[in-house]
Amino acid sequence: MERINYPELGLPVGPYTHAVIYGNALYTSGFTAFGTPEQHASISDQAKAIFSQLETIAKAQNTSLENLVKVTIFVTDMTDMDSLRLALMEIYGEHTPASSLIKIEALFALELKIEIEAIFAL
Repeated sequence: MERINYPELGLPVGPYTHAVIYGNALYTSGFTAFGTPEQHASISDQAKAIFSQLETIAKAQNTSLENLVKVTIFVTDMTDMDSLRLALMEIYGEHTPASSLIKIEALFALELKIEIEAIFAL
């Protein structure tokens, strides 16, 4: 098992790592748009910022978003699901992963609308 932090994503401020490699899989912690220009943006723009971070991790491990196995998506508001779905379809293209969508009350910063964790095949 290998625990990895990616300096270009900023070091974690809590007791976690950005990702863990175990066997032929890469598991990520939950990511948000916190600290990005999209932090105060729409849910779809925040999702795109998160997938940009996930893509950084994937590239560092010689994989890609095409190898997403599963995503778990936490949202604070269900009113703009159409724009989120469109953004996800654009991001995934032909390579849709298994997915769970969970409505939660809030994230650690009120302006954050979405958090995503992912599992990649290596």
